[in-house]
Amino acid sequence: MSAQKNSKNIVASHDVIIIGSGFSGIGAGIRLTQEGINDFIIFEKHQSLGGTWRDNNYPGCECDVPSALYSYSFAQNKNWSKVFAGQEEILTYTEKTARNFGIMPFLRFGINVQNIVWQEDEQIWLVYTEQGTYQANKVISCVGYLHEPILPKLPGLENFNGEVFHSSRWNHDLDLSGKKVAVIGTGASAIQFIPEIQPQVKELVAFQRTPQWILPKPDIKLNKLVRGLFHLPFSLNFFRKTLYLGMETFGLGFRHPKILKRLQALAKWHINRHIKDEALKDKLTPNYTMGCKRVLLSNHYYKALAQDNVNVIASGVESISGNTVTASNGEQREVDVIILGTGFHVSDVPIAKHVQGKSGKTMDEIWQGSPEAYRGTTITDFPNFFLVLGPNLAIGHNSAFIIIEAQLDYVMGALTEMRDRKLTRLEVDSQAQRIYNEKVQRDLQTTVWNTGGCSSYYIDENGKNSIGFPWSTLKLRKMLANFDSQAYQVEGQQNKKEGKSKESMSKESELENV
Repeated sequence: MSAQKNSKNIVASHDVIIIGSGFSGIGAGIRLTQEGINDFIIFEKHQSLGGTWRDNNYPGCECDVPSALYSYSFAQNKNWSKVFAGQEEILTYTEKTARNFGIMPFLRFGINVQNIVWQEDEQIWLVYTEQGTYQANKVISCVGYLHEPILPKLPGLENFNGEVFHSSRWNHDLDLSGKKVAVIGTGASAIQFIPEIQPQVKELVAFQRTPQWILPKPDIKLNKLVRGLFHLPFSLNFFRKTLYLGMETFGLGFRHPKILKRLQALAKWHINRHIKDEALKDKLTPNYTMGCKRVLLSNHYYKALAQDNVNVIASGVESISGNTVTASNGEQREVDVIILGTGFHVSDVPIAKHVQGKSGKTMDEIWQGSPEAYRGTTITDFPNFFLVLGPNLAIGHNSAFIIIEAQLDYVMGALTEMRDRKLTRLEVDSQAQRIYNEKVQRDLQTTVWNTGGCSSYYIDENGKNSIGFPWSTLKLRKMLANFDSQAYQVEGQQNKKEGKSKESMSKESELENV
C-alpha cells in the first residue's frame, strides 16, 4: 500500500511520530525540542499521559528505585516526599515535567496506533489509527515494558461468578471489605497491594507459582529539613550520583552471581524475622539464586502473609468453576473476587505484531519469539525506526531512566546526523546487528538470569535471554553516547545510497570494545 494511493486519506504528515507518552515518550519529545526538531507529534491511546504510572494505580503502588534516580537527570525533583515515591507523586512529576518543557501541545490523546507500515519507495512510515492515517519519515516507539497486561488463559475464568481484574486495571469502585479474595501471582505488584488489602478482606488466598527474593525497603520519609538541603547547590546531584554508584555496585552481582548468593542471607533474615510458621517459611523461600528473577523490596509483605486471614498456596491455578478456584496441586478455595497479579508482556513485545518493515514482514515475524536489535535501539529491515527500552537493555539493578536517557542520546545523534547530512533513510546493517547480538548473548551466559536456576521473563519462548543487558550501565552509557553511522546503510535526498565504509565491514574488532 503506497503513500501515493493513500495521499487523500493522510490526516497529517510529520518528520517524527512518537508512540506513547510515558517517561520515554515525554523524554523523547523534550530531547527533540532541545535539538531544534519541532515537527513531531506524540500519540497516546489514553486520554492522559503517564504510561505505566497512569495505568498502575493499585493500592500501595510505588517505585522500587530511589526517586532521586527515578527521574530525568535534566529535570530533578527536589521535593520527593519519600526515598521511594508513590504512584500519584510520580505521575504528578511526569505531568509537571511535560508542562514545564512545553510538550503538551505535541500530545495527541485518544489515538490508538493500529499498524505502522514502511513505504520503501517514498521512504516514509504510514501510521494507521482509528482517526485516519498519518505519515512520518521517522518513528520512535516509546511503548515501554509494562504496557500490555498478561491475562492468563485459565479454564473457567470467563465464567467466574464474581469480579475479576488485573492489578494494572484496578477496580476502585469495588469494596473488598468482607470479601474472599484470590490473588493469582505474587510478583512486584502483588507484594505492594496485598499488604494494603489484607486488613480489609475476610480472607485472602495467594496463589504463588514461584516465591520471590525480597529485601527490606529503606523507605524513609523526607522531611522539610532534608528537602531543604536538596535546594542547596549541587546537593541533589551529589545524592543522585551516590545512589547511582551504590546501585551500580549492587549490579556487579548480576554479572557475578556468587556476590548475590551472599546477599541471600539478608533476604532469609527478612523472612525469618516476620514468618514464624515453618511450613509458610518453606513456601516463601526461593530455591534459585537471587537476581534470577527481579529482586523485590518490601517491609510489609511478609507481615501481611503472616496474618490469620491469609493463606498461601504454593502452586499456580489449574482451573476455575463457579466461585471455586482449583490450584495445580489440587487445593481448592471458594472466593468472591479474583485479582490477577500476572505481570506484563515483556519479551513478546506487543507492538512488534503491528510494525511492518521493508520486506513486508512484521517485526514479530522476523523475531520469531526472540526480539533482537542493534544496541537495543535500531532493527535491520526497519529504516528510520527507533525502539526505546528495546531488546537486551533491561538492567535489573538501577533506574530505567539510565537506559532511557542513554538511548535518547543515541537516537538524537541519529536524527541530527540525518538532518545535517540531509539523509532520508537510515537502516542498521544486518552484519553489525548480528555481530553485536552474538557478543551480547556470549556475555549473558554467565549472568544470574541465565545461570540462576529460575524461570523468568528474561528468558523468551525460545529459551534465549532477549531482555537482560550483560554489562554495566557505565558501559551502556558509553556505548550509546555517540551515534555510529558506520554501522548503517544511509540514503540521501538525491536517492543515492551511501554504502558501508570499509571500516564497517570489519565490525568484529570494534564491537569487541562495546
